[in-house]
Amino acid sequence: MLTAISIDYLILTAAILLLLSIVASKTSGRLGVPSLLLFLLIGMLAGADGPGGIDFSNTALVQLLGVFALIIILFSGGLDTRWESVKPVLFKGLILSTAGVMLTAATVGLIVWQLTDFSLVEGLLLGAIISSTDAAAVFSILRSKNLGLKKRLRPLLELESGSNDPMAFFLTITLTQLLLVPDTSIWEGVLSFLMQMSIGGLVGTLLGRLMVWVLNHIHLDYDGLYPVLIIGMVLLIYSLAAFLKGNGFLAIYIAGVILGNHSFIHKRSILKFFDGQAWLMQIIMFLALGLLVYPSRIIPVIGIGLLVSFALIFVARPLSVFLSLSFFKMQIREKLLISWVGLRGAVPIIFAIFPLMAGLPNAEMIFNIVFFVVLTSVAVQGTTLAPVARWLGLYRWEPPKKKYPLELDLTEGFHNELVEITVPEGCSAAGKPLVEIGFPQTALIVMIERDKKYITPKGTTIIEPGDNLLVMTDRPEDLASVNTCLGINRIS
Repeated sequence: MLTAISIDYLILTAAILLLLSIVASKTSGRLGVPSLLLFLLIGMLAGADGPGGIDFSNTALVQLLGVFALIIILFSGGLDTRWESVKPVLFKGLILSTAGVMLTAATVGLIVWQLTDFSLVEGLLLGAIISSTDAAAVFSILRSKNLGLKKRLRPLLELESGSNDPMAFFLTITLTQLLLVPDTSIWEGVLSFLMQMSIGGLVGTLLGRLMVWVLNHIHLDYDGLYPVLIIGMVLLIYSLAAFLKGNGFLAIYIAGVILGNHSFIHKRSILKFFDGQAWLMQIIMFLALGLLVYPSRIIPVIGIGLLVSFALIFVARPLSVFLSLSFFKMQIREKLLISWVGLRGAVPIIFAIFPLMAGLPNAEMIFNIVFFVVLTSVAVQGTTLAPVARWLGLYRWEPPKKKYPLELDLTEGFHNELVEITVPEGCSAAGKPLVEIGFPQTALIVMIERDKKYITPKGTTIIEPGDNLLVMTDRPEDLASVNTCLGINRIS
């Protein structure tokens, strides 16, 4: 039974670990190290083998935390997915998140089977667990260095990372079941996959649309209840999809995409809320996984861990990318970068808990290998992403996004677009008052940012080079005429 002292100690420990993780995330971008690696290391240092000495071996609790965290993270990722950006790369992303995952799992599994004492099914299980990617850390590094990716690579990688977990989860559960019940039919597994994906997609689509309608028509008395309502609906979508034998992870990701691409009340504040919740879930999940692992048990598997890491990074991932995208017109350097962005995160470690909970003979060894592979992938690929993108000539500089003291509370029927336009040197509008520029009637300058100060625009306000104009228009197609009026050719 927990005493008051032990509860206070647990809360103090959690607070210290959480604050250390936040401080670590602030320095991770400058060091070029993904935040999740530092979160895991903090958890390992606080664990039983580290100076913290916390004996944390409750795998069932970690599994529960992991699944809940993954639900929030996938939903938040869906909210941030812009349909207009992923639509051109939709088919490529779906191929990578399905066929690509299966090819990765099969390649790793065959190599492990041939070069180790694992059976074929155990090798395939190990490959399935580490087959999904986690691009969240990748883009945190890109943002910290103001790097973008050319040729629609960024939306493609975002779509793949957000949609490939369901396939990896299905393969992990199916192969675990096959090890427990060797007589399981392969055709039953294929039918189960089709049913899970179909039901998950249908539930996510229908309830995602229902979520939009509910948010815009329920009219709650307290604004703070809207995020709570969404969390309740997200959990309902996941559990309902799982109850109907569908894939709950796919359902919540699709629901997030649908909600994020519609207008609804308090949209901006809700997006910020779930962005913060996603970070909190990642920190909790990585810390818990770090506490769960025993570094002393990782040492005996370093040899096979290096083998699996090499097979994954340099053989399986490139092979799956090149084969999956062989039917599309893409340059080799693009496929090489996509291959290198095959960063593994906490999801494989969570999936590795399932065979551990099932009591499979080599489950603990598989868990330790997976943990080592994740650390290796993050350390090698995560820290070298920016140099590789530069070397392949696929980066572009992106100015940091400015923050304005303005919140737009979007509701259904609000279709205006808010864009930022920077006035360059030599612009014909520079030195002129707003009243003389001849702005189109469908556009309005809402705010001007100048020398880190914000100005309310008036007709007599003089436009100066370097001004950042926050422009709102109800006809996005008129943005070209706005640029023409200002005498510039680029919208930042």
